Amino acid sequence: MPTHPTHFAEAIRLFDAANSEDPNLETDDAGQPIAKELLYAQRMSACLARVAPDAPEAVQLAARAQHIRRWSIPRSDYPMTRPAYHQWRNALKKYHAELAGQLMAQAGYGPELIERVQQLLQKLRLKDDPEVQLLEDVICLVFLEYYFLPFAAQHPEEKVIEIVQKTWSKMTERGHALALQLPFTPEALALVNRALG
Repeated sequence: MPTHPTHFAEAIRLFDAANSEDPNLETDDAGQPIAKELLYAQRMSACLARVAPDAPEAVQLAARAQHIRRWSIPRSDYPMTRPAYHQWRNALKKYHAELAGQLMAQAGYGPELIERVQQLLQKLRLKDDPEVQLLEDVICLVFLEYYFLPFAAQHPEEKVIEIVQKTWSKMTERGHALALQLPFTPEALALVNRALG
C-alpha cells in the first residue's frame, strides 16, 4: 500500500496520460487498440504486482514510468552503431527520470521519493541495489513474455540468442525461475533453451 495514496494515484494518472499520447498503437489482450507505451506501462505494473505485491512505492512508480513518452527520442535520431545505441539508451534513461520527476512533483511528491524513483529509472547501482534489481527483473520478464517473439521475428537467430543471454545475465536467480514459468510458445521456448544451453 503506498504511503501517499493520493499522490500515488495522481502520479499514475499523470504517467498514463503522458503515455496515452503515444501515436504508436498496439493490440491489448482483449484485442483493443491502445497506445503502445500505455500498454507497456500497464504490463510493467501487472508483472510487478505478481512477482512482488509488497514492492516499495518508489519501485511501483518507476515500473509505471519505465518507458514514459519513449517515442519522443526515437532510435532513428542516432546512428545505427553500438556506441550510438548506448548513447540513445542513456539519453532515454535521463529523459524518463526527468519527466517522471516533473510529473511526481506535480502530483505532490517531495524531492526524496522523486530522487529515489529517478535513481531506479536510471538503473544506478544495478547489481548492488535490490530495488533496482527487482525493477530490472520485471523489465526482463515483461520483455520475455510480450515482446520477445515479435523481436525474434525481425532479427537473425544469432542476434536473438545473444539478446536472451544478455537479458538473462541482468536477472536474479528468482527472475530466472519466474522466466522459466512464463507461457512461452514452443518456438520461443526452443530459442530460450538454445540461448541458455
